Amino acid sequence: MANKDYSYAVGRRKEASATVKLSSKGTGNFLVKTTGGQEKTLQQYFGGNMYMYQIAVSPLDAVGNDAAKKFDAEISIKGGGIAGHADAIKLAFARALIDWNPDYRLTLKPYGHLKRDPRIKERKKPGLKKARKRPKWSKR
Repeated sequence: MANKDYSYAVGRRKEASATVKLSSKGTGNFLVKTTGGQEKTLQQYFGGNMYMYQIAVSPLDAVGNDAAKKFDAEISIKGGGIAGHADAIKLAFARALIDWNPDYRLTLKPYGHLKRDPRIKERKKPGLKKARKRPKWSKR
């Protein structure tokens, strides 16, 4: 591994944006800081929703070698909802790992961890109630 103390990375999904500061000298503590000023561990942040937690740490699992226990991370999250947060954290972890060790790119790419999901909310069009919902049609 490179001689770095930490690496930064940003991940985005929908309206969510996550910044990860990955430290090498760690024990697997992932601390989440929200815009509301709360600080929680990643498991506490997702609560009982273990599926979202697994999505967020999947790049660390893909790298293997108990990478989740070798690193500490400070995560700050802005905007969006819980699903967007999980995917944004996933992308940020993957980018930070590649910044840490470029050889991880070959491991993470087949799993799709390096691709940003481009889907966003469709804009509202004039004359419609929402993006596609139309007013009720009446003949008379």
